Amino acid sequence: MFKGRVAVVTGGANGIGKAIVDEFRRQGANVCIIDLAENEYFTGDVGKKEDLKAFSKKVIDEYGHVDFLVNNALPVMRGIDECTYDEFNYALSVGVTGPFYLAKLFSKHFAKGASIINISSSRDRMSQPQTESYTAAKGGISALTHALAVSFSGRVRVNSISPGWIDTNYTEYTGADAVQHPAGRVGNPMDIANMVMFLCSDKAGFITGENICIDGGMTRQMIYHNDLGWSLKL
Repeated sequence: MFKGRVAVVTGGANGIGKAIVDEFRRQGANVCIIDLAENEYFTGDVGKKEDLKAFSKKVIDEYGHVDFLVNNALPVMRGIDECTYDEFNYALSVGVTGPFYLAKLFSKHFAKGASIINISSSRDRMSQPQTESYTAAKGGISALTHALAVSFSGRVRVNSISPGWIDTNYTEYTGADAVQHPAGRVGNPMDIANMVMFLCSDKAGFITGENICIDGGMTRQMIYHNDLGWSLKL
């Protein structure tokens, strides 16, 4: 489907990002990775302006255009009790500023029919304690998605995906971990990669500015004390 197309994936060396990279390659795309972890294309920090400039220059020098940009790099998770000012700003740099700046750097180089996919999180709408830096970054990229979709109107489609519990080791869970999900199981990276492929394809040509939550139905499940076996211990 994507033979000869150029896909940029941030945080593509491991986990969900690697599944996305592998699927693009399986379908014939040329894939350009930027990740703090060592990889075959570009080792760098999405939270640093100079790394983004050097990375984008390498991509354009080698390919001349970009068909798909997948912003997947993972922000640090720190809570209100321990998160420092600098850590919070760094989380936003990786999770929001970096994706914005890459979109800006590639703005004149997006090919016809190009697509941006931002990887958010179900934490963009719900939280656990002590997750403020990560949650703020994921909420930010969800909002950035519809802003970019309007600014790139007619040129680039922009959508986001909000994963829930995705086990990057492809562990198959049983018991309560699985049953608590209305879908009956914990997710795996291919659940996200498959949606990325769809949103980048012509089949999704009328979808832009949208957020799609892939969480096995967890954010749709109402939970009350003493309901269906749930209890809150005070």
